[in-house]
Amino acid sequence: MHELSIAQNIFDLVRENVNGNARVKNINMKLGEISGVVSESLEFCFEVITKGTELENAVLKIEKIPVTAKCNECNLEFNVENLFFLCPECGSPDVKILTGTEMQVTEIEIDD
Repeated sequence: MHELSIAQNIFDLVRENVNGNARVKNINMKLGEISGVVSESLEFCFEVITKGTELENAVLKIEKIPVTAKCNECNLEFNVENLFFLCPECGSPDVKILTGTEMQVTEIEIDD
């Protein structure tokens, strides 16, 4: 379960970037649909890791990013449905993935 090590990395990142006296409310992140991370498992692991720490009440808010691609033949940008990586316009399999692989903490919200 690599979600546990990812949760630990998020925990460490927040602790490194937030003043020890600040109370963290939310940790916002983007997670692509084909990032290889199960969001529910990541949320669970984050709760386990933060239990009994200064981040215990922090909420991990995950924005799921859909998979989009661009056809290298006709330049069409399209949403990838059901992991079917063929251009819906010309049928070419020569596509570049644009979004859907993200895994990024975008914001740390603290109480004032």
